Amino acid sequence: MSFLKKLFGGGSSKEPGPTGPKRQLDYNGFMIAATPYKEGGQWQTCGTVTKTINGEVKLHRFVRADRFSDEESAADHAIMKGQQIIDQLGERVFS
Repeated sequence: MSFLKKLFGGGSSKEPGPTGPKRQLDYNGFMIAATPYKEGGQWQTCGTVTKTINGEVKLHRFVRADRFSDEESAADHAIMKGQQIIDQLGERVFS
């Protein structure tokens, strides 16, 4: 019966989502926070990009399909992806 619950959304995942930043980096006036989480036995790349603009804190959350066997590698990749987002989009990421 538990198989059917999980299949149709009745069961809860035992692997929690992001709990807080694993690592943070101040980059070109933005703050990147790596928040990898465990998914399917691996670490999912996840993070946030924030910046205070006109006194208001803007936040962009990103999740990528990349998965790693350890949390450190996933955090490193999230920081790299955050830098790439900032380099490509700048403040437009909040639009």
